[in-house]
Amino acid sequence: MLTLRHFTIFKAVADTGSFTKAASRLYITQSAVSHTIRELEEYTHTVLFDRLSKKVQLTAGGRLLLEEVLPILSACDALDERIRSLEQSAPLRIVSSITIASARLPGILKELKKTQPRLPVYVTVVRAAEAAEILRKGDADIAFVEGAKPQGPFCCIHFSGYGLQPVCAPEHPLPSPVLSPDAFCQEPLLLREPGSAIRDALDSALFILGFTARPMWTSVNSTALLEAAKAGLGITVLPEMLVKAEIEKGTLRPVQIQGLSLKNDMLAVYHKDKHLTPGLKALLSLL
Repeated sequence: MLTLRHFTIFKAVADTGSFTKAASRLYITQSAVSHTIRELEEYTHTVLFDRLSKKVQLTAGGRLLLEEVLPILSACDALDERIRSLEQSAPLRIVSSITIASARLPGILKELKKTQPRLPVYVTVVRAAEAAEILRKGDADIAFVEGAKPQGPFCCIHFSGYGLQPVCAPEHPLPSPVLSPDAFCQEPLLLREPGSAIRDALDSALFILGFTARPMWTSVNSTALLEAAKAGLGITVLPEMLVKAEIEKGTLRPVQIQGLSLKNDMLAVYHKDKHLTPGLKALLSLL
């Protein structure tokens, strides 16, 4: 059976016109070259070289074989180069919570592209709780989540955070300039869904004070809640960065709640035993 070794030695003899020079080029013995060419000739039932006094020269059959062999060897050389750079071109699989994907991840990936322009990056945007579960299953290399550190054998990098701001329309009637937690819970509330980092932060803070929010609206979409609040339908609680512009324009106003401090951490999470590819290392270095 023929192998790439037969073709490599055959090409070296054809290039150099000498069994001795081919052996020197390939760092093998002349007898190994002679033996391989003899095997090749026996297999093809063709004399491939004319053995002249000072050199060997391809026969017509040898030239035909060389035409067939060259594309194969060229493809193997190209494959060898790609194999050597597999780690550099390994795709980076990111799963991110909605808020981080909206506010921070585009800027991070823009910086990553400057140093890793050919790195394939795939992003899946889900709820924070789902992001941690996708990472736990091994379907992502790194997860960007908010709130508490996920349970499990993970490494966590705290790279940023944000405050949560209760807001309502300017015309929405409030019982007092500063609401008690109880009064806040009596208002029509427009909140993110349970399991989202934003809702979990609010529910945890209220639970510590002995209260529970029962929203009129529940949505997975922060923009929908923003628009509902602007329409005067109630109070929503969203990241400061999402409501800042609306407050500045006067389409929303902040709502103060006594004793309620709301914030979320932003975390980059990866498995502690995860092999760090160059792309993943480059991303972590930006954080």
